[in-house]
Amino acid sequence: MSVLHLLGTAGEGGAETYFLDLVGALARAGVEQACAIRANANREAALERLGAPSGVFRFGGPVDILTKPKLAGFARKQDVKLALAWMNRAARHTPKGPWARIGRLGGYYNLKYYKGFDELVANTEDIADWVVGQGWPAGKVRHIPNFAEAPAEVGPADRAALDTPGDVPLLLAMGRLHDSKAHDVSLNALVQAPDAHLWIAGAGPLEAKLKAMAQALGVAGRVRFLGWRNDASALYRAADICVFPSRYEPLGNVVIQSWAHGLPVIAAASQGPAALIRDGEDGLLVPVDDAQALAQAVNRLLTDPMLRTGLAKRGAARVEAEFSQAAVVAQWRQLFADYGAI
Repeated sequence: MSVLHLLGTAGEGGAETYFLDLVGALARAGVEQACAIRANANREAALERLGAPSGVFRFGGPVDILTKPKLAGFARKQDVKLALAWMNRAARHTPKGPWARIGRLGGYYNLKYYKGFDELVANTEDIADWVVGQGWPAGKVRHIPNFAEAPAEVGPADRAALDTPGDVPLLLAMGRLHDSKAHDVSLNALVQAPDAHLWIAGAGPLEAKLKAMAQALGVAGRVRFLGWRNDASALYRAADICVFPSRYEPLGNVVIQSWAHGLPVIAAASQGPAALIRDGEDGLLVPVDDAQALAQAVNRLLTDPMLRTGLAKRGAARVEAEFSQAAVVAQWRQLFADYGAI
C-alpha cells in the first residue's frame, strides 16, 4: 500500500520545492510513496534519486479527459490507499477510486476542485479557518505546517563566485520574479541602504523589468540576479539578512527557512508572514509596499548586531518547537494512518 502525491504544475516555485522536501522526508521515515507529476526534468531526476516510483502525466486544461483515467490506472498499479493532491490542477485530475482523496492547500484555493474529497490539509491555521468559513466540515480539515531544515553539511555559497565582496552586508531575497513577491520594493529599499548588496534568487516574467529598474535606480552594481537555484541552504548561509516584502503570501516558507538557517528576517506584513512573525521578537515586520520602512529596518539590523543575533536565535527556537521535520512528518504519518495508508 502507498501514498500517491499528485503535482500538476510544471514550473519551479516554493510549493514545488517543498513537494520534493516532503516526499524525501517521508521516504526517510519509511512511508511507501508514488508520485504523479507534470513533465519537469529536475523533479523527475530528484524523484528517481529518492527511489519514489513516479509517472509523468499531462495534467492539462478542461478538455484533457485522458489524464484522470491514466492516473487511476497508475494508482491501482501502485496499490494506492491515499491520493494527496497538491494544488488545484492536481485536485481537478485526482480520480475517484478505492483510496482516500486528500487536498493539500497552501493558499486560499477555489474549493470547487476538492468536491467529494475526504479531507483537506492546510499549511497555516488561518487557511484552515478560512476553509471552514467556506462551509467545509470542521472535522474534515486539519492544519499541518511546512517544515524547515538546514542541512549541517551545506556551507555558505561562495560570494566571490557571484561577484560579491566578502565584507559587504548581504541581503537575500527569495521568490519568483513576479509582482506578488515585490522584488521592486527590495530594489527601492536598496537605494536607501547604500552599504548593502542584494541577491535575488528566483526566475519569472519580470526579470527584464527588474534588471532595468535596478539600472534606473543606480543599484545594478550591488544586485545579483541569481535565477532559479537548487542551493537555497547555501544562499541562506551566505547572507546577513533575508528581506521578504511579498505583497501576497499565504504562508511565508522563506520566513521559516530563514529561521532554520539562523538568518534574521524582515518581511512585509502580508497575511502569512504577519501570522508567523512576532514583530521585534523573532523577526521584523514592515508595511506592505513600503520601501522606506524596509530600508529603515535593514539599516536598523545592520547597525545592531545584538538585535540580529536575538532575532535569529528566537527564530531558530520557533523552528525547533513548531516547524521541525520530525514534528511535521509525525503529523503526516498520523493522517496516513487515519486512512489506512500506512
